[in-house]
Amino acid sequence: MIAAGIIALIILIIVLLVLTRTIKILKEYQRVVVFRLGRSIGSKGPGLLLINPVIDRLNLVDLREQYFEIPHQTAITKDNAPISIDFIMFYQVIDPVQSVVAVQNFSGAALNVAATTLRSVVGDMSLDDVLSRREDMNSLLRLRLDEVTERWGVKVSNVEVREINPPPAVQDAMTRQMSAERTRRAVVTESEGQKQAAVTVAEGQKQAAVLAAEGQKQATILAAEAERESAKLRAQGLSDALEAVNTNAARSDANVLTLQYLETLRQLAQSPSTKFVIPAELTGLVATMGQATRAAMEVVQPSTNGKSNLDKTPSIN
Repeated sequence: MIAAGIIALIILIIVLLVLTRTIKILKEYQRVVVFRLGRSIGSKGPGLLLINPVIDRLNLVDLREQYFEIPHQTAITKDNAPISIDFIMFYQVIDPVQSVVAVQNFSGAALNVAATTLRSVVGDMSLDDVLSRREDMNSLLRLRLDEVTERWGVKVSNVEVREINPPPAVQDAMTRQMSAERTRRAVVTESEGQKQAAVTVAEGQKQAAVLAAEGQKQATILAAEAERESAKLRAQGLSDALEAVNTNAARSDANVLTLQYLETLRQLAQSPSTKFVIPAELTGLVATMGQATRAAMEVVQPSTNGKSNLDKTPSIN
């Protein structure tokens, strides 16, 4: 009985071992490349997998995106400047069979390919381009590495340069250049500030001058308007006065006018001046006075003649 129990226990252990080697459970991101009698029969997974532990051999492959750090590599630029660069390569297995069959050690192969590719890319660029065009260098590295790893069933998704260390002499020159650039920017900024201040002051003065000119213009216009209104009023007053004089003159008797002319002539006669301005109406006045004188003489002469005749008539006694 004891021997039978031991034999049953041994058989159970063997069955469990066979089952553990026969049944495999793979996760979603895992694949296995199955080699049966040394020949690849493809990739299996995910989920439950049954294999023959005697004739089958498995290689587990991870399909998740992974990264690989490339340590500092010394490269020489196009203008013969040695620099040290390190970067990170992100990759993903897209063909599990090729990733196992086509390359023995992907990590070692990727390290060597990345180092040679980096030297090739940097050798075609100047130091200034390496320092300023990092995105372009990342793209070139990704394309070059992807061309090589594609035949291994691996896709290089991204390459990121982490650090670029130029030689000390170049670093000193860059420091001086940076200081000079900052000084230049400070001077330019100060000049721009002064320029803006001067422009602002000039604009203010211009606006003030325009406002003053506008004010002077308005004042001149108002003064002209006032002068014009005053002239209108004076002209209107003079017109009214002349109209009143004409009205009064029309209402006055001609004899009154004659007396006024005579009074004026009397005043002229009393004046010590030797030159007189005689109005044109004086001739009419003289003619009028002549007519009046003749009429008076005609009235006086008949009365005189009648009286003399009476004197000559003899008296009858």
